[in-house]
Amino acid sequence: MRPAILSLASGLRLHYAEHGATGGDAIVFLHGWPDSWFSFSRVAEGLPDESRAFLLDQRGFGDSERPDHGYEIRDFAADVAAFLDAVSVERATVVGHSFGSFVARQVAIAYPERVDRLVLVGTGWSGSNAVTREVYASLSDLTDPVPREFAREFQASTAYAPLPEPFFDRIIAESLKLPARLWREILGAVIRYDDTKDLNEMKTPTVLLWGDRDALFSRADQDQLVAAIPNARLRIYPEIGHCPNWECPSLVAADLRAFMAE
Repeated sequence: MRPAILSLASGLRLHYAEHGATGGDAIVFLHGWPDSWFSFSRVAEGLPDESRAFLLDQRGFGDSERPDHGYEIRDFAADVAAFLDAVSVERATVVGHSFGSFVARQVAIAYPERVDRLVLVGTGWSGSNAVTREVYASLSDLTDPVPREFAREFQASTAYAPLPEPFFDRIIAESLKLPARLWREILGAVIRYDDTKDLNEMKTPTVLLWGDRDALFSRADQDQLVAAIPNARLRIYPEIGHCPNWECPSLVAADLRAFMAE
């Protein structure tokens, strides 16, 4: 992985890691909440050397800049388009997990000319459901520094399959870089976001990757999305939770390789 920081045309400084060949087919990975580029590190390592993977720390997360405002889903999507401009990439496969999947969907809706393929990992019909609203309510008294045990308990609740302890420890460390105000503000943006009326306009070839033990978004959500998005299909991982990119990264990488080879 090659870490770097660049400034977008807006002046926002984003941290990212790059993996693979500089002239290869571009893939942009968009992590979940409250994660970072590291969330997709093991998936990227399973990709062919000729691909060019960009693993972003989205604004506010990881080692990227944390502006005072600009945390709606459309702001994150605009950052992706500006990032592609900054690295001189015209089109890319866009892969998003959870919160990042909603950003990826907005990129495909608002900037369809920039997206070759769309991969949605652990996505939902809507960002607002009983689970996400309950989590949001639990953040009302969250203060800095965010307690490590709070972050650990939340992150552990999202996975079903066992995770390597060093990997999970790094996941926790990365999530603690997100200040308490952004834990609240960004989850609130996910809950407010509603693209359901636009899904049938998405023409990008799309794959949904979903674990059948996902505690945040249901199988019914996946079926509803596949019915709504043209050219979409579903891949189900048995005995996997909300984070296939953590829990079965080699399978996610293999499915991504196969999708890009079509």
